Amino acid sequence: MKYYVLDTSVLLHSPNALFAFNEHVVVLPEVVLEELDHFKSESSDRGVNSRQVSRIIDSLLPIGNLLDGVPINDFGGVLKIETNHLNIRMPEYWAQSKADNRILQVCKGLSESNRNVILVSRDTNMRVKAAILSIQAEDFRNDKVPNVDEQYSGRAVVYASSDVIDSFHANDSGCIDPGSVYSFDECSNTLMPATLNVNQFLLICSTDNDQHTALGRFDGRSVVHLRYHKRNPFGVIPRNVGQIFMQECLMMSAEEAPLVIIKGPAGTAKTFYSLAVGLYKTMERQPREYHHLLICRPNIPMDEDIGYLPGSEVEKVSPFMRGIRDNLFTLMHSNTIEDARELAQAEDSVQMLFDKRIIQTEALAFQRGRSLQKYWMILDEMQNSTPRQAKGVITRPGLGTKMILIGDPAQIDHPYLDSRSNGLVYASEKMRGSKLCFQITLQHDECERSPLAAEAALRL
Repeated sequence: MKYYVLDTSVLLHSPNALFAFNEHVVVLPEVVLEELDHFKSESSDRGVNSRQVSRIIDSLLPIGNLLDGVPINDFGGVLKIETNHLNIRMPEYWAQSKADNRILQVCKGLSESNRNVILVSRDTNMRVKAAILSIQAEDFRNDKVPNVDEQYSGRAVVYASSDVIDSFHANDSGCIDPGSVYSFDECSNTLMPATLNVNQFLLICSTDNDQHTALGRFDGRSVVHLRYHKRNPFGVIPRNVGQIFMQECLMMSAEEAPLVIIKGPAGTAKTFYSLAVGLYKTMERQPREYHHLLICRPNIPMDEDIGYLPGSEVEKVSPFMRGIRDNLFTLMHSNTIEDARELAQAEDSVQMLFDKRIIQTEALAFQRGRSLQKYWMILDEMQNSTPRQAKGVITRPGLGTKMILIGDPAQIDHPYLDSRSNGLVYASEKMRGSKLCFQITLQHDECERSPLAAEAALRL
């Protein structure tokens, strides 16, 4: 039996972590409860999670004495509040009043009592200090997804014979049996039968001619043609294979593809393309497919403290949407414009979109409790959202709403998230294989912003 000591960061991230250790003992030092108490009045996710932990612990009080331990599952797991080990010697230069050091003191005391102790913490420095004391420590991995290189990309390179590809090209309504395509196994250096996911995009290469290729999508039964690769929504032309795949899932109706997840490095036109297709669907397409174009971005200070900023809601959100305005300005004018009057007209066109509420911008935190009908909804920079926030917004769409999640897992500003635990990759892995979700990950060599942006995204 192992003793898992949880620190505050784990519970603030996931209250249900208390139940994630099966037959083992979960230990909460009393100082963790004190730290949780500091957060319970917040309106943030931390506050919500802190209150949830308190409710869980309160529900266990009738079962027994928490100081002795109470059962928390059917596997023999136990939750215990630890108030002992106050006299365990710690390094003299470590402040005794610091909560982290008290948690480590509990770990050290249990270890000296011949317990198999593991500290679980999302704080890297906390795990380093545990190593100094020779205490085993690990991150909370229960809701973590695979490493970036192993995460689902929504696309694959497969191989087929030239005859299969020729037949596919010859008939626009034709399809390829999935048993006729193969993937390359690097371990055995041979072609193996391909394992495909529903809605996965495919670059099909000939087994005997490197220049002979086709593009398709696995619909769950067979590999079918792309339907929208020849379209130019709002005048935008796809420049690479990744953008062709991205355009395909964006152009599909909300009934067929209500959720689209787009990942990729900076400069691959994720936001730009989503805005272009959104404007085409709401302004150029007749009849209009969507009544509103809504853009949200997660931002910690904005979500939690926006009420203290001066101005209206739109004025408060506006500084965080400058990247959106940059993309809209690019869409509204050609690169050949040099005349100051034409530039001013383009800027006025962008402002008109906001003044007439064709485009609406809001904080991500304000989406709780809403039911959105016929919205084109862009959730930008979602790598800075938590899994809980991602779940909260993905459950908001009503009929006729299309939701696009965008982000770069390599550019995270949230202090408690990483490339394996943020809301974007969490949603991507959990929605993998859903018929209602389409995904595409753009690659570094598909950056179209500028040569410098492509080089920086790859090197930095």
